[in-house]
Amino acid sequence: MARPRPYDLLFRHVATRVPAELTHRVGVTALRAAAPVLPTRGVPSAPVEAMGLRFANPLGVAAGYDKDAEGVRGLARLGFGAVEVGTVTARPQPGNPRPRLFRLPADRALVNRMGFNNAGADVVAARLAAVREGPGAGTVLGVNIGRSRTATDAVADHRYSARVLGPYADYVVVNVSSPNTPGLRELQGVDALEPLLAAVRDEVGATPLLVKITADLDGEGVDAVADLAVAQGLDGIVATNTTIAREGLASPSDVVTAAGSGGLSGAPLVGPARAVLARLRDRVGDALTLVSVGGIDSGAEVRARLDAGATLVQAYTGFVYGGPAWPRRVLRELTGT
Repeated sequence: MARPRPYDLLFRHVATRVPAELTHRVGVTALRAAAPVLPTRGVPSAPVEAMGLRFANPLGVAAGYDKDAEGVRGLARLGFGAVEVGTVTARPQPGNPRPRLFRLPADRALVNRMGFNNAGADVVAARLAAVREGPGAGTVLGVNIGRSRTATDAVADHRYSARVLGPYADYVVVNVSSPNTPGLRELQGVDALEPLLAAVRDEVGATPLLVKITADLDGEGVDAVADLAVAQGLDGIVATNTTIAREGLASPSDVVTAAGSGGLSGAPLVGPARAVLARLRDRVGDALTLVSVGGIDSGAEVRARLDAGATLVQAYTGFVYGGPAWPRRVLRELTGT
């Protein structure tokens, strides 16, 4: 039997006794503070060319981990090939009431109902400008934008975020798939999504533009978004966001009930994420870059997604459970080094 890794012991005996959001806050703060001294050697090389960009490897950090662009340099030094910050909204907002982030350790999963808590586009843009000017400027940097909770005009709201943040992004993702902002998922409908994406494209110009969809879209919905993405000349689709489903979990029902509503992420997303990826690949072929998210926890799973048609992958929950050494370990598994 393999000996537990030190981080596994720390997570099991210390982190799980602390509220999940506090642990996350401590982790991001530590990444920001340690970035200047984190070693950069020893990261396995697995370069990928996509959307006119060169990624050092296909493993990126999904949006949601570094909402306010505080830990970009630290995350890059851990080995990630790209860092996607956000979701960022045009206006600062506190998000939903706490507690709003919960662990399901038996499933290596998280439940969140954060509600797009972030410092707003203007503050995040200033931080990204500093990243671009200092060490780590070569990191592939994605910016994920979403609708402000109080916005009455979703198109104008997204247009502002795209205008302010676009100059600092290597690529931009429009997030219309979080279950934690009322009415947001309605924007996945083609009639609502088309003018929104057109407005963002108008602001970001040639910067690669992608849309992020949920695992909960039915097959026809996936096809409709895929067709729209091709028709509007988008560069890719990020699939998938969290799910509101709770089927097949190993966690006791009382634990799941106590976590409450929100988006489920982590290992239970493997099946749904693979299914959406397969449908997208069948629908669009090589016309779009597909970024697969949901249940990425090993080099073997990264390889499975790449073989199924993804160009890039992203992780959040696997990183939370795996710790700071996790990106390099996954890349070693992927490359056999």
